[in-house]
Amino acid sequence: MTPRTQRPPLIISIQSQVVFGHVGNSAAAFPMQAAGLEVAQIPTVLFSNTPDYATLRGAPVPKEIFADLLLGATERDLPQRATWIMSGYIGSIEVAELVADYVAVAKAANPRLRYLCDPVMGDHAPGLYVPAEIAEIMRDRLLPMADLATPNAFELAYLTGQPVNRLDELQDAAQSLRLAANGTAIVTGCVLEDTADGMLETIICGGETPLRHATRLQPVALPGTGDLFAALVIAALACGRDLSGAVIFAQELTSGALVHAAHIGAGEVVLSDPKFRRELLAL
Repeated sequence: MTPRTQRPPLIISIQSQVVFGHVGNSAAAFPMQAAGLEVAQIPTVLFSNTPDYATLRGAPVPKEIFADLLLGATERDLPQRATWIMSGYIGSIEVAELVADYVAVAKAANPRLRYLCDPVMGDHAPGLYVPAEIAEIMRDRLLPMADLATPNAFELAYLTGQPVNRLDELQDAAQSLRLAANGTAIVTGCVLEDTADGMLETIICGGETPLRHATRLQPVALPGTGDLFAALVIAALACGRDLSGAVIFAQELTSGALVHAAHIGAGEVVLSDPKFRRELLAL
């Protein structure tokens, strides 16, 4: 008798979803699947595209439908099977509350389940682009359950009310996020006072000494970059990389996606570059 093949790790991904472009689940699912993971996608909003275009169609998923999707996922035993659950952009206060409830129940049902919270709330240029109430739910309910959090520098400063211009300030702010026990913050998009010119840093704050990973600052800033980065971190971790190695891997592939997008004149991250796909398959 042929032995049964082990099922791949399952990731529950609760994020936005678009018809055109690559943000939220539309950015995160493919790289995780290409790395050999199974991905259960639960949309928080269904939009035609990002708000960067002249028109935007669709809407946040109504709370009744969202709750029904969560129930269906539970009926399929997905929380018990999953290795990671991750959340990203949330479009309504009601759905934010439901996400918090679901993560709490899922982690209680499966003590091995780890949670990555990407608090998609804003950035330096646009500022806060979700209602302040959603930011409060992320700060007070979601982040305290997070084993990993991936705020950008703006989000970290907003969530903590602390400056993040120097390394010591950033570390103090990250420690005040009140993550889960032994939780780690991966702070993206950092340009500190001592960051080298032309570079951008991702800084891991989980121990006594922050780990700094610098990459060249790309000439484009595109929607979906953070969603892609978080998914690549999960993909690398699920495939056996340590956290530092996962961050380096995610940084390299995200930078490559931005370079490729700029090369072909795309307005969003692009996932079709053959080199990008080969790196994922090699995981």
